[in-house]
Formats: sequence, structure tokens, C-alpha cells
Amino acid sequence: MHEDIRRQRFEVGDVLLVSCPWARARVVGVTSSDVSVEWPWARIDPDSAIRWNGHRAIPRTRDHEWGGLFQIAPHAGNLRVGDSCWVGVPETLVRIIDIGRFDPPADVGWLPRPHTMLIVLPADRPRRPDAEEEGDTIDLDSAAPLRIEPVSRG
Repeated sequence: MHEDIRRQRFEVGDVLLVSCPWARARVVGVTSSDVSVEWPWARIDPDSAIRWNGHRAIPRTRDHEWGGLFQIAPHAGNLRVGDSCWVGVPETLVRIIDIGRFDPPADVGWLPRPHTMLIVLPADRPRRPDAEEEGDTIDLDSAAPLRIEPVSRG
């Protein structure tokens, strides 16, 4: 991620164009709801109180559902443990619905520890007032090579 995007001032309501180049990953788990992969970007934080195993689960989704920014190719339905796959973010328009700021950086189990996380939904999806946890996060300190382009101010 570019250093200048970390310095940018984001606000709830901003619309962003987000993407991440595809990277090869190995499937380590498959369930009816998600596919877990060895995460190709973050490193395990040896000083963390959280024992992250280096895996990330990516939800299986139907065409009308949104499972988050990161996706898997080929389609998750065809993958088995041990298979190789690709993980990335196709160009996606999102809207910021919340912002988490952490000082000191949050202990999440991986490095680098995040200072700022944007909580986002697809730009055309209304926020559900009854949803306890909604959206996906963009870690501005992420080791993943995310591209974030501001499109409009909320």
C-alpha cells in the first residue's frame, strides 16, 4: 500500500475504489461456509496475546451475497485442502461505515499491527440498523498490496 494513502484523512460515508493483485495461496480448510487459506501477506506476531495461525477464512458466497473484499479463484466450490488457489480483491466500490483508530496499534495476532481500520460495505448496499457486525475491514497498515482510491467524500 502506498504511504500517502496512510496519511489520507478518511471519513465515514467516503466512497473508495479498492483492489488487491491476486496472490497464490494454499487451501488449509474447507467448510460449507468458507475456505481457509495460508494468508500470503501478513506475518504472525510473536509478541501477540492472540495466537493467530497464519490462516484466513474467506466466506463462500452466492452471487447475491457479499462475503467481503477478498475473494478466491477458482470458485471456492471446487477447492479441497492442499489445493493451490488465488486470493485477491477485484476492483470494488465500497463506502466507509465506521473507522477504528488504535493507539497503541491493535494486537490482532499478525504484523504489522494496525493503527487504522476502515469498516466498509459495497457502495450500493444500505447499512442494516439491526446488524451487530456488518461489513469488512481495510487495514491501512496491511502488508497486502491494497490499492485504495478515494472516489467521493461522504
